[in-house]
Amino acid sequence: MSAKNCAQYTNKVILGPMVRIGTLAFRLLSLRYGADLVYSEEIIDWRLLRSKRIVNEEMGIIEYIDESDGTTIFSTCSEEKSKVILQLGTSDPERALKVGLLVQDDIAGIDINMGCPKDFSLKGGMGAALLKQPEKVQAILTTLVSNLRIPVTCKIRVLATVDETIKFSKMIQSCGVSAMAIHGRMVHERPQHANRSTVIRQVASELDIPVIANGGSKEITKYEDIARFRETTGCSSVMLARAAEWNASIFRPDGKIEMEQVIKAFLIIAVDKNNPFTNSKYTVQNMLREQQETPLGKRFLATQTMEDLCNIWDLKDHYNAKRKTYELYRGWNKHKADNEEHLPSSKKTKLLNESEKTQDSSVITVPACIFIRGHYATNELPKSVLVKWARENRLAVLPAYSTECTDKRFRSVVSIGGQNFMTDLWEKNKKQAEQAAAMACIKAMKIS
Repeated sequence: MSAKNCAQYTNKVILGPMVRIGTLAFRLLSLRYGADLVYSEEIIDWRLLRSKRIVNEEMGIIEYIDESDGTTIFSTCSEEKSKVILQLGTSDPERALKVGLLVQDDIAGIDINMGCPKDFSLKGGMGAALLKQPEKVQAILTTLVSNLRIPVTCKIRVLATVDETIKFSKMIQSCGVSAMAIHGRMVHERPQHANRSTVIRQVASELDIPVIANGGSKEITKYEDIARFRETTGCSSVMLARAAEWNASIFRPDGKIEMEQVIKAFLIIAVDKNNPFTNSKYTVQNMLREQQETPLGKRFLATQTMEDLCNIWDLKDHYNAKRKTYELYRGWNKHKADNEEHLPSSKKTKLLNESEKTQDSSVITVPACIFIRGHYATNELPKSVLVKWARENRLAVLPAYSTECTDKRFRSVVSIGGQNFMTDLWEKNKKQAEQAAAMACIKAMKIS
């Protein structure tokens, strides 16, 4: 079985897959610093299969949204289309193929994770569990190679012996994959253990497809070290994970730049591409490392919103400009999709009638108020602001909420000072629905 586009993986410097790090924002950062290819974090097959593809034209991104809870499973954009490899966690050929067919028009290749040692992967028969199931590996890889237009690859770890690793790797090659990445530590080993560069070299010498060396982050502290690691392992390409996580400018041929600049560049992309606050903070935290004990680090650790993060790195104006775009476009787009497409037609009619009835009953409806938790500190949540305002204005009764639930979607009305307020969007739980209603009231009453 012939491999597709092996040249895509030859003589390349690659960002490896990293849980919670390999998001669109970090991938774009790595590409702009010089990475040739970028891998997504591992995404489990069933999560993609229950997602819906949405094109966010305003932000220039394509999102795969989990229809069960509205979370973004995978996002990408045209800038990385020819360079992004989606890493898939799977243990089933049919599910893997369904995912491949779903996403192949948006990515440059698909990679099967066969090296993750985490319990979640192992118990699901995914990741490193596949190293003990060669027949299943063959079934998954041959199914994908035979039915997808894009290149198929996999990432493994070294096995107990060199001979076992070579035998397993040759089986993988026979499936028609375009390349194979290999991490030089066994499943039970961790970063403090030595990377087996010699074993990687022996495996690479036995294969005809490109082999991508991984696991050398302790040896790679500057750009020149990448070439040395490639030479030591005898591989076609090098994959960086932790070395890139610590400072993505490791991909720059001209050398690394100051961490302050790297963080600022990341946050600009994170804001532009709608990266969640919690993930952005996690990513920056892994960049700062020991600097978290400095005054800057302590300010960073105290942040509770994306705005807080941007303020530290003098990006307040950039954040404010993009936030308005986000609320007007993404909020309306995603939640309208929930309202108009996810509910049965009978429920749609019922909701419309209820909205009309509510409006006749003097409920002020403010359109497109979507509650985004990452935009608010705890003491600045819309409900908290509304309670504070009510007390300051000595209202006899504090805000009261009534909530309706239809097909696992929630919408609330807040009553305050003899008036009722709501938004026209539905939320995924009661708490968020009440916050959205409070937002509607704040906007309508122009409460600062």
